[in-house]
Amino acid sequence: MIYLFPFRTKHLISDDILSRCSSLSDPKCWGSSFFYRQYSKYGWNTQFPQMNLRNISSCVTKDPDGLPWTSGDKFILRATMAAGLPSITNVRSFATQAKAPAQARQMGALQVSMLSPGFVYEPYAPREKIPFWKRWFTRSGWRRTEEDVILELKSAYAIAKLRKTGYNKHKFYNEAFDLYKEISTLVAQGNKTSLRKLVTEKMYSALKNEIKLRESKWSKLDWELVGPAVKIRTLRARLIGVDRNDLSKVFVQLTLEFLTKQKFEACDATGNVVAGDKDKEVLVREIWVFEKSLFHPGASWRLCGRINT
Repeated sequence: MIYLFPFRTKHLISDDILSRCSSLSDPKCWGSSFFYRQYSKYGWNTQFPQMNLRNISSCVTKDPDGLPWTSGDKFILRATMAAGLPSITNVRSFATQAKAPAQARQMGALQVSMLSPGFVYEPYAPREKIPFWKRWFTRSGWRRTEEDVILELKSAYAIAKLRKTGYNKHKFYNEAFDLYKEISTLVAQGNKTSLRKLVTEKMYSALKNEIKLRESKWSKLDWELVGPAVKIRTLRARLIGVDRNDLSKVFVQLTLEFLTKQKFEACDATGNVVAGDKDKEVLVREIWVFEKSLFHPGASWRLCGRINT
């Protein structure tokens, strides 16, 4: 079984936080990718024993989908350990369960050996902005505020747990961008052999089908990443447990947004250009989900999913 770690709260936000709220602007960016996208949805509903997580706080900055009191200085997600949360009380966690992939289960064994959960837990989706008056003066707005706080707490808890393993944001961003560039290059080249070690099994299967479909339509593809990333930011962090009796056996999934400049051109069998222009730079926004085991020695980050933008 796989156990997921969300949160619930009984009470909402204190007057201290209400006094610090401000509106955020909605940054504009656009772009598209030549990749074909596939993903699926999963459900869960089983409760997990209570945990005390009052010492977690988080802040997503420069995020149009974030809460109105968050700061606007940087394009990153921050998670900090605080003396306590005066604004949120009675925080408890519960876990839900789902069947592990068949290839990841050892039938008849006492312990489960799993290389990947096989799905993206709570895929990121932009939150619809609501007016200030509706957020703070209506019941639906209060419920929405509670949901937003819970989403941020989940990310804060996952980041805090990850930091205990030596996680460094700057180092991870460099590693993630290198993976982004290498995987995109291999997909453009159709190199399935080298691609296998950089992605999870389910993602590998999806990319193989993507390459096969693309090669049936285009005979040649030129792709180039121009310079460093314009922007990288963390949108979401989640933990997935695999052992109810050992909470250290978890996978962590980090959802990153990449804003990059790319050149792309596709040709048919006769050499005619059917898509793109290799001499023109395009601003592309993509959301990738990276996954890592925190209990397998020497585990590395791998791509486990992509989210439509």
